[in-house]
Amino acid sequence: MRMKQDDEVDALVRARIRGLRTALGWSLDELAARCHLSPSTLSRIETGHRRLGLDQLTAIARALGATLDQLVEPAGDADVVIRPHHDADRGVTTWLLSREPGLTVAKMRITGPVPADLKVHPGRDWFIVLAGVVELRLAERSIIVRAGEAAEFSTMVPHAFGAHDGPAEILAVLDHDGRRIHLHPAP
Repeated sequence: MRMKQDDEVDALVRARIRGLRTALGWSLDELAARCHLSPSTLSRIETGHRRLGLDQLTAIARALGATLDQLVEPAGDADVVIRPHHDADRGVTTWLLSREPGLTVAKMRITGPVPADLKVHPGRDWFIVLAGVVELRLAERSIIVRAGEAAEFSTMVPHAFGAHDGPAEILAVLDHDGRRIHLHPAP
């Protein structure tokens, strides 16, 4: 079983290298020059006639503008469908649209009002209101953000947001701390 999985990953990596190279419109010679390999070595790597070496994969990934993780990540359909997470206590349903570390992009449907407890964390938050109206509380200020409008603010200011006069939907960009605060229920 292990050998079959290794062979599948190996074939997938080779196909990704060739696919990225051709998508960029590069010949074997062009990619080989960019990753300091001979065209024949690169050809044998793509066709499976040469073993994949970590040093070669790293150089090829860099030349293609990809990461090593992107070249070797397993293929699968398990993560294609984004399923909502509903937090009934907070009145928020969240769809995580990104899985990359760093910034998180999430669509949120908000039915609850602004929570009483305002949060503070390092970073900045951004959101655009797709539908409805959102009330953004920044310390003592209460700001109404309508559909088609966006907000951006320092999260070092005590803050919270909620629906105003009915459900609202937003597209939010949150840093690591923002994801932890806004997308996970309080302990």
